[in-house]
Amino acid sequence: MPPVFLPDLRLNATLQGPPGAPALVLIHALGTSLALWDGVAAQLPRHRILRLDLRGHGASDVPPAPYAMGALVRDVERLIDHFGLTETVVAGVSLGGMIAQGLAVKRLDLVRGLVLSNTAARIGTAAQWQDRIATVREQGLEALADATMERWLGRGWRDNPAMPGLRAGFVRTDPQGWMGCAAAIAGTDFYETTATLRLPTLAIAGANDGSTPPDLVRETAGLIPGARFQLIRGAGHLPMAEKPGEYAAILGAFLCDIGHG
Repeated sequence: MPPVFLPDLRLNATLQGPPGAPALVLIHALGTSLALWDGVAAQLPRHRILRLDLRGHGASDVPPAPYAMGALVRDVERLIDHFGLTETVVAGVSLGGMIAQGLAVKRLDLVRGLVLSNTAARIGTAAQWQDRIATVREQGLEALADATMERWLGRGWRDNPAMPGLRAGFVRTDPQGWMGCAAAIAGTDFYETTATLRLPTLAIAGANDGSTPPDLVRETAGLIPGARFQLIRGAGHLPMAEKPGEYAAILGAFLCDIGHG
């Protein structure tokens, strides 16, 4: 599929599945790309699935850092409008989950359900992120790679079958894009706005996740009345890469329960 040319930005996106089928938007994490969702998307053939490379990631354009969270939200909003999707369920992991929260608050007319995976209303502290940004600016992403894999995958990270692919994708990310999106995370606190949401929501956590531990994900789910919480054992920060079959089954069951295919 050719890239989408917005007035200020070119975004790489894929749209798959039957036209007119229930729409599902999948938003990846910092330091990954739309390929993170390959194993899950392949198991949901009855949905119209939109995936994108966030700005600064994958095959999308890389504007100069820093980026604002509002710009990342608007990028996804414009893609949904570009493809004419309505009544979407938006699933985002980590940074993608923050974007999903912001999009739901801004455009409830576009979003009828949320899947907040390994994410929170606020992730880390501004100081932590600024330290990481400084490291990447001076030494590149390789300098953060091992510590990131350990946070993502847990103590046994070196032997995790998903690690080589995730690490390669991480270090392949454009440093400018990583720093831009990291700055957006550093400046975001969605506690008050996410607490205003009233829509079907599933929160997913990984038992081995050191980036957004289960208690943090559960706390965020608790902001939205009626939100469900699902823990995936034996998985860390990116369970869609570690256990795509189990993840797709959980996601598919939620979509079915809310009448979305």
